[in-house]
Amino acid sequence: MAAARPPDPRLVIQSDLLRPSFGTRLRRYFLTGLVLAAPLAITGSVTWWFINLVDGWVRPLIPAIFWPENYLPFPLPGFGVVIALVGLTLLGFFAANLVGRTLIGAGEAILNRMPVVRGLYKSVKQIFETIFSQSGTSFRKVGMVQFPQPGMWSIVFIAQEAAPEIAGKLPDGDEQIGVFLPCTPNPTTGFFFYLPRREVVEVAISVEDGAKLIMSAGLIQPGESQPKPRNGNGNGEPQGRG
Repeated sequence: MAAARPPDPRLVIQSDLLRPSFGTRLRRYFLTGLVLAAPLAITGSVTWWFINLVDGWVRPLIPAIFWPENYLPFPLPGFGVVIALVGLTLLGFFAANLVGRTLIGAGEAILNRMPVVRGLYKSVKQIFETIFSQSGTSFRKVGMVQFPQPGMWSIVFIAQEAAPEIAGKLPDGDEQIGVFLPCTPNPTTGFFFYLPRREVVEVAISVEDGAKLIMSAGLIQPGESQPKPRNGNGNGEPQGRG
């Protein structure tokens, strides 16, 4: 048996050439720290802003004698949030009995006689009832439509069928359905329009996954908690290159 020949030195890649450079490692560490810290910082900032906002609304409604700062050597953020939660719960409990429903009905009757306030109150109430309804079907499904032109598909949230007053003015009125097409990366803005049901392709994903897909511009696919790496090392860098 012939002895194996030693490898040609010209074809052997030195191990130090496969090792990433110092600058590449620094950039990788910085991006990793940014990915870890940025979501925490944004979540904390939004939460702190919401707590201060609710505290600012509730604090003027509470007598100063009940403020925890009068008995503690430090301010206690979130006290207004707790009071708001307790107050809303008690309000719901009060509205569930006969006396509460009677008083609320009387208050709404007064609002219905105010020309400007009446329309605003009804619109806001209907929106909240639709969003927080346990039995509603608004925005419970995700679909796709050809937008902005045929052959290009966009994610939409499927609403309800067109009301008879609207469907009667549209072609194929019995098959018209409303959809909301959100914008990237802010899904709270977008376009609402009616189109034939046959032109809407339902997708078997949740509204939450659909919102993630839109906010990440397609980087986070349904069922994923984070974007897929662009290559094998998971850090966005080509393998074996500096």
